[in-house]
Amino acid sequence: MKSTIKFLSLLIFLFTIYWSFSDIIPSASFKDDINNSDTFSINNALSHLKKIAQKPHSPGTNEHRLVQEYLVNELKKLGLQPEIQVETVFNNQWKAGATVENIITKIKGTSNNKSLLLLSHYDSNPHSSIGASDAGSGIVTILEGIRAFLAKGEKPKNDIIILFSDAEELGLLGAEAFVKHHPFAKDIGLVLNFEARGSGGPSYMLMETNGKNSKLLEEFLKANPKHPAANSLMYSVYKMLPNDTDLTVFREKANINGFNFAFIGDHFDYHTELDTYDRLDRASLIHQKEYFTSSLNYFSNADLSNLNSDKDVVYINFPIIGLLTFPFSWIFPFILIAILFFCALIFIGIRKKRLTAKGIFTGFLPFLIALISSTVISFALWKLLTFIHPYYKDILQGFTYNGYYYITAFVFLTLWVSFKSYNLFKNNKPLDLLIAPVFIWILINFAISKYLPGAGFFIIPVFVALIGITFYILKNNKPHTALFAFISIPTIYIFAPLIKMFPVGLGLKNLFISSIFTVLTISLLIPAFQEYKKKNLWQKLFGFLSIIVFVLATSKSDFSVSKKKPNSLVYIQNSDNESAFWGTYNKTLDSYTKQIFNSDFSEGSITNAETKSKYNTRFNYYKKAPFNKRIKTSEIEINLDTIIGNNREIWLTIKPQRKINKYEIFNNKKISISSLTANSAIIYDTLKEIKNETLLVYHMGNSDKDLKIALKFNKTDQLNITLNEISNDLLSHPEFNLQQRNEKMIPMPFVTNDAIISTKTLSF
Repeated sequence: MKSTIKFLSLLIFLFTIYWSFSDIIPSASFKDDINNSDTFSINNALSHLKKIAQKPHSPGTNEHRLVQEYLVNELKKLGLQPEIQVETVFNNQWKAGATVENIITKIKGTSNNKSLLLLSHYDSNPHSSIGASDAGSGIVTILEGIRAFLAKGEKPKNDIIILFSDAEELGLLGAEAFVKHHPFAKDIGLVLNFEARGSGGPSYMLMETNGKNSKLLEEFLKANPKHPAANSLMYSVYKMLPNDTDLTVFREKANINGFNFAFIGDHFDYHTELDTYDRLDRASLIHQKEYFTSSLNYFSNADLSNLNSDKDVVYINFPIIGLLTFPFSWIFPFILIAILFFCALIFIGIRKKRLTAKGIFTGFLPFLIALISSTVISFALWKLLTFIHPYYKDILQGFTYNGYYYITAFVFLTLWVSFKSYNLFKNNKPLDLLIAPVFIWILINFAISKYLPGAGFFIIPVFVALIGITFYILKNNKPHTALFAFISIPTIYIFAPLIKMFPVGLGLKNLFISSIFTVLTISLLIPAFQEYKKKNLWQKLFGFLSIIVFVLATSKSDFSVSKKKPNSLVYIQNSDNESAFWGTYNKTLDSYTKQIFNSDFSEGSITNAETKSKYNTRFNYYKKAPFNKRIKTSEIEINLDTIIGNNREIWLTIKPQRKINKYEIFNNKKISISSLTANSAIIYDTLKEIKNETLLVYHMGNSDKDLKIALKFNKTDQLNITLNEISNDLLSHPEFNLQQRNEKMIPMPFVTNDAIISTKTLSF
């Protein structure tokens, strides 16, 4: 009987873990009802995706134009009247600009209420990303969702605006153009943005608001999404990432609230040529479809005029009920109640001789040993793994192809360390072992209440554990393990997905966070395992499993056709001193990079050569090259150079002599600029002191013929700038004869790659 009950407790643990993951994403299996024209068809959406995600389609490419034409035609087939908004804009945060071409249309509602905006971007990341998930998945979700919505023949109360934004990958520029310059922007009450930061996994809901979140969450729940995946800690994590979305522009520039729906799994595909139609997880697309359908049906008829609120709420996925919510204002009272409950139980436990001071003290030792040692081991072990496999550092996303194996292996290793630590104190009573982790959890909740209230749901495991302690005291330390396992369901359900989410979202260098969460969670469950006579069995099992999964991870560490190695080559030509160099961002060299870096190369970087990048990545190796390539550089035409009062005004036209993808201009000397415009778009219009920093980055679009710059600065200052001209044609330029990548390689994302950079200094 006892063995049956213990086996039942194990089944409860395993089922809850499975349940916690299956509840936040629909099944990938689906059956389209092709006979029902007013139902969202996944096959229709996939058909669109297959057509728009064939090649890279960043602004300035012919494929970008083809994708644009396809989307415009499809919107027209739905009876809509799309327009192309052409606008030159700059994002001052990144000083990046382009002439964007947004696709915009409207479905007229029956009222004059605030409008609902459906948003995704149709450009792919330069220069090699296919963009099937990011954000082709969002585009086709909206396209097919609107088709099904219109097929119902129902008129919405609110105007529905559809924005397929351009140049999101260049600095959220399409959203910037819409918010600043389009008349529709002033009427928007809510934005639904569909995004991706990988090619699979659950789609998480992330709110964007300048105010409090309770009203937004209340309305989201009224929409009744089937598989909501959300918690109030996630937005804090999201803000830690070097990422924003188009929705950020609406919040910051127009104070418009919205929801991001984005999946982040399989992060290794993000911004690469592996972001393809075939690699998109169908379950992720179905999840986007569910969010879209429920949200559109509700928000197209809801009052969007006032979604601001005066209070924030904690929310978390919870068994059966979906999302559990409570106000931030309840966090501290919950902590006080937990403390009183905790103290009362200790008092009663000591009085009934279920607890002793010695037992409580010694109960701290295994917990702290497990927590500290597993954290240190996980942190150091990942450092060791990147030393053993240096090519992991060439995956700039921070998540390797075998990353899920590593997450599993590190969890098993942490469990082994935890059980090893607790087995050193195997004579301790289960109740003694619960006091220490509950005390630490309460301290964590104190810190949360002050610094990170979005994690206020961390109080839930405390109350769960206190209930468990109560049963132990009432049952004289001998409750059924199955009962304890059942009580612990909320703790496992909440934290199992978080253990996986952190290294997926933040990179494998943060595996130590998963170890911390694992120890914190298992410490509240350890009494159930202490009931087993052969306690060493668990330690041996988890040790064995960790070894097996580490071996599997190692066996899958090599690159292949489906797991391609990112690499890079860049040619830099300096016209000032007639010098030339090769550069690579790679830590490890391969057959592609070794065609240049085979000998006589140096470690390090080249000043002003890498160009701007997301992670400020620098060259790891460079090599001097002969200055013998006939690379055409832009002509510089001075249209105006005059002094008016205390200011000097210079107008320049930069005329490309080859296909330029991007211009970067750096300022080399201190100047006081009072205005700066590029192609008539304002970058600065107030006095600003600038020294040794980027003036602007301009991405040449389909309609650009040249770059016109106008500067006004103090007449006593000297304008000294470095102009970088970047063209992504290294592998096709007639002056070069480079070996192409093999089938196990891809261009490294997030950096200027496969590029010719010509640089020169200009003084005025």
